[in-house]
Amino acid sequence: MTAVAGSSTTLRSSVSVTTLSAETVEDLAPRSTAEIFRSIPGIRSESSGGEGNANIAVRGLPISTGGAKFLQIQEDGLPVLEFGDIAFGNADIFTRYDATVARVQAVRGGSASTFASNSPGGVINLITQTGSRDGGSFALTRGLDFDTTRGDFQFGGRISESMFGSIGGFYRAGEGARDAGYTGEEGGQVRASLTREFEAGYVRLSAKYLNDRAIGYLPSPIRVTGTNSDPSWGPLPGYDASSQTLHSALFRNSPGLDGSNGPRVSDIVDGMHPEVLSGGLEASFDLGAGWTLTDKFRIARATGGFVSPFTAGTGTPSAIAAGIGGAGSVARYANGANAGQIVPTTANGNGLLAQIVLFDVDINDFGNMANDLKLEREFAAGTGTLKATFGYYRSSQQIDMDWLWNSYLLEVKGDNAALVDVFSSAGVKQTQNGLVGYGATFFGNCCRRSYDVGYDIDAPYVALSWEAGPLIIDGSLRYDSGTASGTFADGIVATRDISGDGVIQIPETKVTVIDFANTKPVDYDWNYASYSIGANYQVSDDMAVFGRASRGGRANADRLLFGPAILANGNIRSSDAAVDMVDQYEAGVRYRSGPVQLFATAFLARTEETNFEATSQTFTDAEYEAKGIEVEAFYRNGGFDFSGGVTWTNAEITADRLNPANVGNTPRRQADWVYQATGSYSWGALRVGANVVGTTDSYAQFDNQLVLPGYVIVNPFASYDLTEDLSLSLNVNNVFDEFAVTESEEGSITAGAANVLRARTLNGRTASVTLRYTF
Repeated sequence: MTAVAGSSTTLRSSVSVTTLSAETVEDLAPRSTAEIFRSIPGIRSESSGGEGNANIAVRGLPISTGGAKFLQIQEDGLPVLEFGDIAFGNADIFTRYDATVARVQAVRGGSASTFASNSPGGVINLITQTGSRDGGSFALTRGLDFDTTRGDFQFGGRISESMFGSIGGFYRAGEGARDAGYTGEEGGQVRASLTREFEAGYVRLSAKYLNDRAIGYLPSPIRVTGTNSDPSWGPLPGYDASSQTLHSALFRNSPGLDGSNGPRVSDIVDGMHPEVLSGGLEASFDLGAGWTLTDKFRIARATGGFVSPFTAGTGTPSAIAAGIGGAGSVARYANGANAGQIVPTTANGNGLLAQIVLFDVDINDFGNMANDLKLEREFAAGTGTLKATFGYYRSSQQIDMDWLWNSYLLEVKGDNAALVDVFSSAGVKQTQNGLVGYGATFFGNCCRRSYDVGYDIDAPYVALSWEAGPLIIDGSLRYDSGTASGTFADGIVATRDISGDGVIQIPETKVTVIDFANTKPVDYDWNYASYSIGANYQVSDDMAVFGRASRGGRANADRLLFGPAILANGNIRSSDAAVDMVDQYEAGVRYRSGPVQLFATAFLARTEETNFEATSQTFTDAEYEAKGIEVEAFYRNGGFDFSGGVTWTNAEITADRLNPANVGNTPRRQADWVYQATGSYSWGALRVGANVVGTTDSYAQFDNQLVLPGYVIVNPFASYDLTEDLSLSLNVNNVFDEFAVTESEEGSITAGAANVLRARTLNGRTASVTLRYTF
């Protein structure tokens, strides 16, 4: 079982564990891996970023910036990346679900603090097929109302009496769930494993190659009316953020400078582009005298990039032109069918231009290594059995990346938006084919950055579990120590002839270059202790009660750089900034009888957080407290099958050192209720059902002014077995085309006005059909 000592049944466990089978995931019609996670009780997965770049949190723990800070995403028990919230390199960007995954298992809270580093909130583990049983599958999926074609395969089985293996993966291509004007998603993954069994154990070799390109959806313009407490969110005329994007066939290349200040042209089509080659070894042997030794090792080479337009602001053509070129300046289309013409005040029905900061990042090296060694034995102890686990975890994570942002003007249009140039009243061109400046001009020329930092972690741990009759008591300790070393550099504004034509144009006087003359060191270490203690008592054959107290930590990584936490000598200003600690308390009851299973957990979490958000250029230094109840239910009777969960959370900001006025408020995007359910019914060869995910209202920002409305996403599905081995299925994601907003850059609106805000939404309605052959 994931992130626990050994394995146990759900009724006899003192941690909250949920498992999704491959068949369950097929019903969910996920358009990304993060959409799978939102069907796990207690997991808040804001899957509005596309194939990756989702914000993922565990019950009661905040999402103050992005990524999955307090949650670790694993594959076969080892982390995909050591830190789940690396800026522009979130762990889900480097994770793909495909036919090689046998099940998804999630642990919330509990022993995750002591069985994995940097994951006090929980662990989500994608467990792959091994081929221990002969068989496999082929599947072809085609979008019905959106452009995607995807093939999945997996094959496994015995090679000899002592050897078996598995190989599989996927490949897909298409425009994606939103209109982009080009092939925005293209790539795939191959995974394989080979297992050799011995009399006393086994050795398993594994490998993975991932090379995928997918659009990353960032905040873009949305129309909001009403009041802060009762707003109405929806699409703009000419632009629907849930089904369209500011990506455009007319905006595909971005000239500028690379991480060495040399010439470079970025391809925006690359989007989120992870390229990973990894190899692993897993071995487990019975050493005799009751001792078992298990080791898991994986090393990965990971590179790639992240490029996507972020809306820094919007305005009328005249206002934006005047802001760039002075009074009397005009905006003209730079390309497209209307190239050279003045942008009309009523363009696209909304009369808006978008100030675009192109988030453009080269991921030079995210290479990582992890090794988890465990020695286990069971002893007779009094009237019961004591199981002891002694482990040692070692990992390294490189974060070598360059931020190479540029700034553009773009019309607000959902169908191949054109770039826009500005001309002064004297006719002098202020831009270059829509480019305003070679840097984050609309962010005050910030964010040209280069850093190459390595993080090394050592973590011994021990766990004891005593079982006697209906009572199980377990406890575990872990001690993490780590070092960070490397360098980073910020940017300065200079004049450069980027085009090479010998003429310095106005944007070429606004070139942000990396200031290598003032490279700064990173040289600090950290350590923290984690613990978890719990007990489970089986009251009867059908019911058990449990309780648990845990403390765990998360070391802060690259988001500490470029802020006040790092001193001139590379050391850390305060040990509190290096690590954020989380305290959690859980108590619950589990009931299972016949077709009914019902699990309820009350929780209390106290969280520290130091963080940095790239989009708003703001730092966080706050503490939170959250209490609530999580309920998970299952029912199966004849052809009817149901599973669902609901989480109620009452969260509060208890301290905020940078914004003390926020104390007492609710953390942003934290809804009181988050829920999910899947039900289906089978009649012979036909099976129909629906998956529902939803949330109640939350606040857009920490100051608790603007409300993000709750939403309900309904995802129906149907499948028909054409033969015993061949099936045809239809999945519709967001069948009612709900306009569901997950995050907003702004935290307030002007009452009674038509406000234009920058926000992210879930995808609108998409339908797909899959033909699957299983053998």
